[in-house]
Amino acid sequence: MPNKKLPSEQQLFQKFKTITDQTNPKPKIVRNCSRAFLVGGAICTIGQIFQELLLKYGFPEEDVKMLLPIIMVFLGALLTGVGIYDKIASYAGAGTVVPITGFSNAIVAPAIEFKKEGFIFGVAAKMFTIAGPVLVYGIGSSVIVGIIYYIIQLLT
Repeated sequence: MPNKKLPSEQQLFQKFKTITDQTNPKPKIVRNCSRAFLVGGAICTIGQIFQELLLKYGFPEEDVKMLLPIIMVFLGALLTGVGIYDKIASYAGAGTVVPITGFSNAIVAPAIEFKKEGFIFGVAAKMFTIAGPVLVYGIGSSVIVGIIYYIIQLLT
């Protein structure tokens, strides 16, 4: 019986890498970046339109700064709830993640996905799975910066 030499781990890895490189689709970077830029810009333009409308109808600038994020979060949640935001996101990719509507989508989408598990263990528990760490680290870092600022003010 002939003694066959088995391929080494390195050879197997190299063969696997060659096969995956040949079968993986090549990313369309220019197309993806263009879509992200256009859709992200469109979302920001919609926000700017709402800001200008609120100012035009006599809302004080301080109130507009408070109302605009509320409106954009509501629109993001509404579009996620009716299934439109996911279609926009699949077209635009990262263009929908950066604006505040992406934050809204990140909260609402898991809540909708797990609603069949009930209000407490489904919606409430899963609502902050993606956005929760962002909130925790954002609030935590702002507290640390605030404490450092307070200490600096005491020393000067």
